Amino acid sequence: MAAEIQQDEITRILTGTVVRSIGRAVDMGVVEFDGPHGETAMVHMQCPFRIVRHGKILLGSADMRYAQKGAGATAFDDFRMIYDAQAAKLTAILGELRPTVGNVAVGEAGELTVTWAPAFRLVAFPDCSGAMEAWRVFIRGGAHYGFPPNTV
Repeated sequence: MAAEIQQDEITRILTGTVVRSIGRAVDMGVVEFDGPHGETAMVHMQCPFRIVRHGKILLGSADMRYAQKGAGATAFDDFRMIYDAQAAKLTAILGELRPTVGNVAVGEAGELTVTWAPAFRLVAFPDCSGAMEAWRVFIRGGAHYGFPPNTV
């Protein structure tokens, strides 16, 4: 029952929002959404994740491991990883498209899938058997929902 309630709340928070930006806070992936009433909804991901379009991975959490060419020894701290470059490109594209979230699904093992047109899909897939937070969905200033539920 609690899992069903959480799924309903996550779907309610994200469905119909406009995807605003993709970024990171240290090594945590962050996707921000504009809600229909001016609120900011967010997904924070500490587990592996990727953004896919038409079967091609546009951005993946592992991209945080690789520095941009010529970035130097402080590339991670300076936000000069491959991830940062791809996230900036995607954020610019999203700013023009202003896509709306159409579907949200949470799988039995915590997979989170958020789909928006045209054919974009965010997929977070927990890979830890312990009670470590993998991801959370929330409205800034509101309740937080995530996986595993007892860690948020």
